[in-house]
Amino acid sequence: MSPRTPDRRPSGAGAGGRGAGKKSGAKGGRSTQKAPRQTAARRPAPTAEPPAAPAPPFRLGAVPGATPGIWIERWRDRHPDTPLELVQLDVARQQTALAAGDVDAVIARLPVDRERWHAIALYDEVPVVVMTADASLSVAERLAASDLAGEVLIVPADDVLGLAATAAAWPVERPRFAPPASTEEAIATVAAGVGISVVPMSLARLHHRKDITFRELDGGPLAPVGLVWPREDAHPLIDAFVGIVRGRTARSSR
Repeated sequence: MSPRTPDRRPSGAGAGGRGAGKKSGAKGGRSTQKAPRQTAARRPAPTAEPPAAPAPPFRLGAVPGATPGIWIERWRDRHPDTPLELVQLDVARQQTALAAGDVDAVIARLPVDRERWHAIALYDEVPVVVMTADASLSVAERLAASDLAGEVLIVPADDVLGLAATAAAWPVERPRFAPPASTEEAIATVAAGVGISVVPMSLARLHHRKDITFRELDGGPLAPVGLVWPREDAHPLIDAFVGIVRGRTARSSR
C-alpha cells in the first residue's frame, strides 16, 4: 500500500478562518459597530386654544319715543366686535318680541311681567295735553285736569298712560267713535279738531305736526320707561349693556 497522503486543505483556510474572526470584531471580540442611539420620543407641540367664538349681535328693541342713542354709542366704543342692532317695536310687541327671541332686550314701557322678565326702571316721562295749534287751552303754559272740562278726550287703543282708568274722574267728554289704534292716529285725529289727547311728551314730539301743539299736564299719569330682558337664556353680554345703561364706566366693576 502506498503511504496515506494527508488530506489537503485550501491554502490559508485555517488562517483565513481565524483572520476572518479577527477582522469581524474588535479586540476582545466586541463589535466595532456602534449601537443605534436611542432618542427620546418627541412630544407633540402644544396646540393653541382656538379663539373664542364672538358673541352674536346684540339686538335692542325700542318702543316709540325711546331714545337709546347715547347707550348705543357707548356700546360701540366698548364692544366694537359685537354689533348692536336697533329694532323698532310698538308697545303691543315689546314683550312678545322678547318671548319670540326677536330681540335680546327692550327699552320698554313699564310695567311688564316681572316673573318672566328682568326689568330696571330708567326714567319717568311727563304727560302732555295735545291740542290744535289754535286751541284756547294753548294760552296756558301748563294745564291741570280741571282745565280740561268739556273737552273730548281721545284715548288711543295702545293707551300707554292707562288713561282709560286714570281719566275716569276727569271732567272730560268721551268720543262717540271707536278709539284710534295708536297714539300716532290719535294725534292725527286731534289735528282734525275733534278733541284732545294726553300722551307722554316723547310721543308728542315724535308725532309733532305744524297744526298741533302740547302743554304739560300737572298731576297727570307718568309714563315709566325701563330696560327689560329675559330671566333665562339671556344674551352673554346683557350685563355689559345693563352696566352702560346704569352709567358704569368701562373700568367699573359690577
